[in-house]
Amino acid sequence: SSGINAEWPLRPGVLRTETPPAVTCVDKELNGYVGFANLPNQVFRKSVKRGFEFTLMVVGATGLGKSTLINSLFLSSIYEDEKYPVAGTPNKTVKVQNSTVYLVEGGVSLKLTLVDTPGFGDAINNTKCWKPILEYIDSKYEEYLNAEGHVNRSTVVDNRVHCCLYFISPGHGLKPLDIEFMKQLHEKVNIVPVIGKADTLTPEECVEFKANVMKEIEFHDIKIYQFPIDEFDEEEEAQDLQAQLPFAVVGSNTMLDINGKKLRGRMYPWGIAEVENPDHCDFIFLRNLLIRTHMQDLKDVTNNVLYENFRCNKLAAVTSVSLDSKLASSNRNPLAQFEIKKKKVPTATLR
Repeated sequence: SSGINAEWPLRPGVLRTETPPAVTCVDKELNGYVGFANLPNQVFRKSVKRGFEFTLMVVGATGLGKSTLINSLFLSSIYEDEKYPVAGTPNKTVKVQNSTVYLVEGGVSLKLTLVDTPGFGDAINNTKCWKPILEYIDSKYEEYLNAEGHVNRSTVVDNRVHCCLYFISPGHGLKPLDIEFMKQLHEKVNIVPVIGKADTLTPEECVEFKANVMKEIEFHDIKIYQFPIDEFDEEEEAQDLQAQLPFAVVGSNTMLDINGKKLRGRMYPWGIAEVENPDHCDFIFLRNLLIRTHMQDLKDVTNNVLYENFRCNKLAAVTSVSLDSKLASSNRNPLAQFEIKKKKVPTATLR
């Protein structure tokens, strides 16, 4: 083709030191329909047939409305009403429980795995209460890494945690437990901070509380999920979502009939807090982030950044151990190495 030197390939006995000429790329207009413009449709059909997977972890103290919010997000009774005992002792240890539900919308199936952490922050002494959560996230990375080493990798199941909703109690700022938890996990999972029970704050208190939380997150160098901005995204939309952090949300399993219109909300003597009203809470912004606009990006960041960091550290540790063992064996004198090999040989074969 034009732009390529036909005499460039080396002939026997000829040595060339100059660099090869650059290949020129020219955009060509097609005279008719070829068909590769249909590739996105092929990918779409294949993806819909295979279905999608997403793992969402919710962490926070008891009573912040985690279960109610999940039901509101997916418009389904994923978490049934729980009956609490009248009296009992609180959990002394944090438990990690996961449940899987299959949701179908418009012919698209979603395998949603919810990871709950009952007992988090409920004990008197919460020292290292995040350890079971950290171990769970690492164990899922470990499972995926082992599955990638199998001969048949087409059946690899992705159970890695793609997003962690961390619920913050409404107040004046972050608690020491909030700071320590996010510092321990911000390099393992995408953390999205959420203010639970936001209807207990006035609009002015909510704005001030959000500002205080973000200042503390920045001060402690905590890396929460960052909304991607590229040439295909709306920059203003991403900036608007980033400005709403942390999301102040209200959840409700109750459908109210207001002037013939059905809506989710909480009714109080002084008025109604509507779940899907952006003037009342940030539920719409959170739902758009998790489901409508950034679900795939959360999975991509998990796979390309967080998991790759875990994988590199794991493989580097294995390589370091093997090198240390080789170095140690090479430093032994020949007699010592002969004695070690002699012990490994069964006595019956010794002459």
